Amino acid sequence: MSVKVYSTPTCPWCSMAKKYLDSKNVRYEDLDVSMDRNAATEMISKSGQRGVPVIEIDGNIIVGFDKDRIDSLI
Repeated sequence: MSVKVYSTPTCPWCSMAKKYLDSKNVRYEDLDVSMDRNAATEMISKSGQRGVPVIEIDGNIIVGFDKDRIDSLI
């Protein structure tokens, strides 16, 4: 399973999403879009969104922290 979390350090929803994935023992790549311009461009291109978090699970895009959608994909 491939999981990416596009986030920023100051985003409370991002922190909750990452803690939730940690609680489910899901390994993920954390991409800080405030520092990584390429990651920010990739996130916008995949999701059409500028807000975080954006979570990608095996090519499926989740905008925001949506536990039910995360659970359905992990």
